[in-house]
Amino acid sequence: MKTMFGGKFFSAMIGAVALALLTACATPDARIKRNQAIFDALPADRQALIREGKVAIGFTPDEARLALGDPDQRWMRTDAQGSTEIWSYTTYDNAAGVPLYRGYYHRYYGGYPFYYDSLYYRDARPREYFKVGFAGGVVSVIEQEAR
Repeated sequence: MKTMFGGKFFSAMIGAVALALLTACATPDARIKRNQAIFDALPADRQALIREGKVAIGFTPDEARLALGDPDQRWMRTDAQGSTEIWSYTTYDNAAGVPLYRGYYHRYYGGYPFYYDSLYYRDARPREYFKVGFAGGVVSVIEQEAR
């Protein structure tokens, strides 16, 4: 006798939960819901930009994180003007330059968060497409790919 936790039902439930978790982190709306108090305290113009997944000069790190998500890499740049923290966002292209999946934290995967097909993606190349620099606790520079 099969139980409801065996076979296809269990696999489908695990897949549905994994999909829900993956998509929950991928959109500005999901990040806003998790940080509603921060979002509600912002002026309307900033709220509109965040909903569109955009940042502007003067945004705080919290505002940038709401709009863009967590960065793939963080750098510290020091020059004559002082220190700047750089957040870098990366996507992946195949050998032909076609973008691969750019969802959950901008990584490329073959379907499940724990699955990586090294044969299929062996020619994947990382490509920085967006950078945000913070000086004095606010966005002071935005660099984006001009494709």
